[in-house]
Amino acid sequence: MSNQPDPADLSWRLRAVVHDLTRRLTAEGKATNELNRPQESVLARLHQRPGITSAELARLEGVSPQSMSATVGALIAGGHVLASPAAEDGRRRELHLTGAGRDLIEAVRSRKTDWVRDQIKSQLNETEQAELASAIELLHRLVDSHREHNH
Repeated sequence: MSNQPDPADLSWRLRAVVHDLTRRLTAEGKATNELNRPQESVLARLHQRPGITSAELARLEGVSPQSMSATVGALIAGGHVLASPAAEDGRRRELHLTGAGRDLIEAVRSRKTDWVRDQIKSQLNETEQAELASAIELLHRLVDSHREHNH
């Protein structure tokens, strides 16, 4: 009998804890703003990649162009996103965060980061924090391996 953990059990447990962590971080984000999850995700994407189009966002988020158009429209109406014609092709509309959009996504990120940091400091001793750092590296390998196989 092996002492090795069962990969199927690890998979289930990992998915469960990621789900719980995602829900908790979503709740922390909600305390900072009134955006829904797709809107918050779009702001985060635009923070990373200013000037992308709604169609590119739809592909990245795995949603229909119509759904993304509605999300972007709400963000434009709320003053968080600005759409402007692309310099090289005026038919394309590039999306950029407004100052209010940038401030909001930075506030959301800060609140989430603060919550995680506080939990790490209060719940884990130094040895456990080092174990967490190692586990994060392993998780990156899992994700990066998936990315390499799909490109």
